[in-house]
Amino acid sequence: MKFTQPRLPYSIDALAPVISPLTIDYHYGKHEKAYIDTLNSLIEGTEYEDMSMEEIIKSADGKLFNQASQAWNHILYFFQFSPTGKREPIGKLRDKIEEQFGSFDEFKKKIEDAGVTLFGSGWVWLSVDREGSLFITQGSNAANPLKQGLIPIFVFDVWEHAYYLDYQNRRAEYLHKLWDIVNWDVIEARFDEAL
Repeated sequence: MKFTQPRLPYSIDALAPVISPLTIDYHYGKHEKAYIDTLNSLIEGTEYEDMSMEEIIKSADGKLFNQASQAWNHILYFFQFSPTGKREPIGKLRDKIEEQFGSFDEFKKKIEDAGVTLFGSGWVWLSVDREGSLFITQGSNAANPLKQGLIPIFVFDVWEHAYYLDYQNRRAEYLHKLWDIVNWDVIEARFDEAL
């Protein structure tokens, strides 16, 4: 199986000013392409060649894990955004967020705090288990909750290349602005599919 880079469901300038066209060009256009290209070269002729990215993430380690996880993480990240999407969850996911975190605003604060306090590069995740419980976790480098048996449904990228062109070292501002482009229709669909 050869993995291909999926086309974004919006134009390169659609998320501005939160994420600039220049950042999307470098971050998705170049970084993500490199992860996918390297992943394809690493799996060729190996036992991983016919596996899904999720299966590779769960079973591989080292360079292969890093490439597969980074490729997958970036797809989850970029495909949860929209210039016109629903800005707050409703229904079952909203109820679960309020039950576990007190309120949607408190949930957002916990996500931002997790992103600001993560030392170095990595990711902040909202994942769900098979019973429907939600988990906010931090992960350094290419870490992925799939390794712990969780199903990621939402993620903020806190590698510097995700925000440095637009926000320089203002990670907190970047994280806060991302809420303006999150499409909760996508997150709700991922939540429903996980259960």
